[in-house]
Amino acid sequence: MSKENDLVVFISSKNSTCDECKEALGRGAWITLEKEKGALCLSCSDMEHLVFLPSGSAALTRRSKKYSTLFAKVLKWSKSRKRYERQGLLVEQKAIEQAEQECLDDEEVRARKRERAAEKRAFQDKVYLQSFAQKIELLYPACSTKRAKIIAEHACQKYSGRVGRSAAAKDLEEQTVRLAMIAHIRHTETNYDKLLAMGYDRQTARTQVMGTIMEILEKWTRK
Repeated sequence: MSKENDLVVFISSKNSTCDECKEALGRGAWITLEKEKGALCLSCSDMEHLVFLPSGSAALTRRSKKYSTLFAKVLKWSKSRKRYERQGLLVEQKAIEQAEQECLDDEEVRARKRERAAEKRAFQDKVYLQSFAQKIELLYPACSTKRAKIIAEHACQKYSGRVGRSAAAKDLEEQTVRLAMIAHIRHTETNYDKLLAMGYDRQTARTQVMGTIMEILEKWTRK
């Protein structure tokens, strides 16, 4: 469970007595076991100045152990698993404080990295959206710049699953841009939504408004 030279503190599962100071420690006492002296309390084993650091954070544990001149593993017997299980470490208070500060510094570094990554993604999305809007104006020159921007923003909305987020859209393929135009016209220039509200099924409603959509697309294609 531990290296030969590691100091180990056991949490006793039965009544214990320190073999040096003879103090009754009771159940759940923290003791060390020495071959010649037997069970010792933390005071007699010169570890009463150490602070318990529970297991949980690998980084905090690793660093606390690194900065503590003296440390000991804390083990407790598990009846269900029939083995000693590690509970944490006994380390110096100053070591925990130094380790905690380093972990906080690391989190600040990670936060800054996340911020920079978010800024980069935002910039890339902005450039992509502008490119999508410019492609609309190229293919449909009669479509106003303002409307092209609205269509691009809607089609390229993140996490929407809309056509503008597809792999084909990233390559600004003409058919993908056309589908974004059709979707926009369907909802803003026809009575498609009203037909759905009246109980028409989606395919029937789409068929009814397709003529209007094609007329507007043709109109926007001509400069």
